[in-house]
Amino acid sequence: MSTYRELLRTPEFAPFFLVSSVQVAASTVSGLALATLVYAATASPLLSALSMFGASFTQVIGASLLMSAADRLPPRAATTAIALASAASTALLAVPGLPVGAVFVVLLCQGLVASVGGGVRYGLLDEILPRERYLLGRSVLNMSTGAMQICGFAVGGILMAALSPRGTLLAGAVLYSIAAAVARLRLARRPPRVSGRPSIAETWRVNSRLWASGSRRRLYVGLWVPNGLIVGCESLFVPYAPDHAGLLFASAAFGMLTGDTVTGRFLRASWRRRLPVPLLLLLAVPYLTLAPHPPLPLAVAAVTLSSVGYAASLLQQERLVALVPEGMTGQALGLHTSGMLTFQGVGAALAGTVAQRTSPGTAMAVMAAASITVTLVLAAGSGRIRGPRRAVEGGCPAQQKVSEA
Repeated sequence: MSTYRELLRTPEFAPFFLVSSVQVAASTVSGLALATLVYAATASPLLSALSMFGASFTQVIGASLLMSAADRLPPRAATTAIALASAASTALLAVPGLPVGAVFVVLLCQGLVASVGGGVRYGLLDEILPRERYLLGRSVLNMSTGAMQICGFAVGGILMAALSPRGTLLAGAVLYSIAAAVARLRLARRPPRVSGRPSIAETWRVNSRLWASGSRRRLYVGLWVPNGLIVGCESLFVPYAPDHAGLLFASAAFGMLTGDTVTGRFLRASWRRRLPVPLLLLLAVPYLTLAPHPPLPLAVAAVTLSSVGYAASLLQQERLVALVPEGMTGQALGLHTSGMLTFQGVGAALAGTVAQRTSPGTAMAVMAAASITVTLVLAAGSGRIRGPRRAVEGGCPAQQKVSEA
């Protein structure tokens, strides 16, 4: 299974890929429309940024209280239900006259429901594919995310011109409904990965074991914080360039697509351990050039180059999967996704706050500098992985895996 063609022929991967792609398209189209509506109503860079990423704040609540459900619910049923809930909430956001406060209440509820989705989705991916091919499969999903964002922002701009932002939100709701239908009809029925009922106590128990490892802690922080700060930069595209925000978003998606393609398909294993830190630095450094508000072509080039650095998370996830016992895979990957989205919300809030007091370009440079600092601190304090050791925490029988430092 060394090629993309063979990967797509793997049973269940094609419908899984389709569900994920359609959900990304729905999120992209509806996010751009909602940010435009909120900015038009409030003229606030902060509220516009939070409308795109503010729902991420509830991810930390889901990670703390609900994440045990990721391994304890039937994957097909959970995937279908989450997509339907996203469709309903997106349609609600299109209601004319909905107050801005109510918009954010809906977004917070949407984020809470979606908080379990990452664990369900990537835990299922780990079941569909052999673990040694997880990186290739995850890279294909990341590539799909980039492609769907490019198309989504382009189509979203066209839809907003043709249908209005509210009509575009309804189009996003339709896409979520399609994803739910594909999940229900094309994914196989599977039992939960772990027996037992989801509970807050079980969520805390597994999270504490995952967090007890020094290597996993460093990986989680590296996956969450530098990435989230740069997403804060992206959250300012609408106030930074109101007439060209879609182009900047599409450029970021293209850069991410390029980085994930090269990393997932062509990068040799000997380079995978060396590149996370350089890629994280690449993710941040180009945004320093946006402070003086350069001409649009230079801004597009900087955003595209920066987004190649998102490939760092692909390499970090590969290492994380190697450090997680099988019975905790869904919750471990869900914790990664929820933490990542939470820090994206934090990054959007911080960036919006700085932009309110200075300017969007200055705020981008500040966030980039903070991301560089965090990356260098993590690189200075990172440990080395020692030899393989038997995995210990709960769930399925332990395999021989790389141990944490």
